Amino acid sequence: MTISGLLSAVLVGLVIGALARLILPGRQAIGLLATIAVGILAALVGTWLTNQMGIGDAKGYDLFELIVQVALAVIGVGLVAGALRRSRT
Repeated sequence: MTISGLLSAVLVGLVIGALARLILPGRQAIGLLATIAVGILAALVGTWLTNQMGIGDAKGYDLFELIVQVALAVIGVGLVAGALRRSRT
């Protein structure tokens, strides 16, 4: 992976993770790195999933793919925040 590819993955992960934290109600006690990691993972899985379903556009971004990625990120942020909350108590 090139430097520009890595940088774009981090930026996309940050945006998708931030959108997930905005959508998810309440306060999430996870840090920026965890948000980026969840966002990157959600972006990769969402892209793969929509491509497997034949819905995703391999040449660019489409709205359905973005919705799937953000939905996966919301689930991921919720799971990570819940796991961190349980580990602190």
